[in-house]
Amino acid sequence: MHIVICANGVPAALPEIPPADRIIAADGGARLCQTLGARPHDLIGDLDSLTADEVARCAARGVRIHRYPADKDQTDLELALELAVAETHPDRITVLGALGGRWDQTAANLLLLAHPRWRHWPIVLVDGNQAVFALSGHGEVTGTVGDTVSLIAVGGDAHGVTTRGLAYALRDGTIPFGAALGVSNRLTAPRAEITVRQGVLLVVHISGAHH
Repeated sequence: MHIVICANGVPAALPEIPPADRIIAADGGARLCQTLGARPHDLIGDLDSLTADEVARCAARGVRIHRYPADKDQTDLELALELAVAETHPDRITVLGALGGRWDQTAANLLLLAHPRWRHWPIVLVDGNQAVFALSGHGEVTGTVGDTVSLIAVGGDAHGVTTRGLAYALRDGTIPFGAALGVSNRLTAPRAEITVRQGVLLVVHISGAHH
């Protein structure tokens, strides 16, 4: 099952809603859905980014409303992720509109991928030609030769990093936390494999960014 979540960020370019079994709008993400001509199945959050009329119009269209108090410990995106996995076991979660706009929200959304609650779920943040996901263990990137791939350690150093299909290869190497060692690598094949023995990497794939 593929779930798409529309968040309340500022996309670099107007995205397209990929084919999805369920669409969830995180608060102001409902406006992104409207702009894209998509009706979400669910609207969740404290709804402080929407007017009462906008919420009412969503409800009138059959959107399920999940309203939370403004004073809460989770962001609207976290609530949307919890909703996404509560009733189903999705094999893919695509998040649109999670980047751009407020830097604090952007940083929090990126780090959310590495949180123990979420790092093992197939969550990808997509913004224009960029896609970001967390990797702990083994994973891969598929694209076009020359695409940019950056590997960024979060939460500490990443050890035992081995890559195949990238221009600057690592074999059982270490990417230090806070260092730019893994930034701006590139695909040398349509598919790259990445293994991490210990730690977590944020993998950023920028398609079409050829040197």
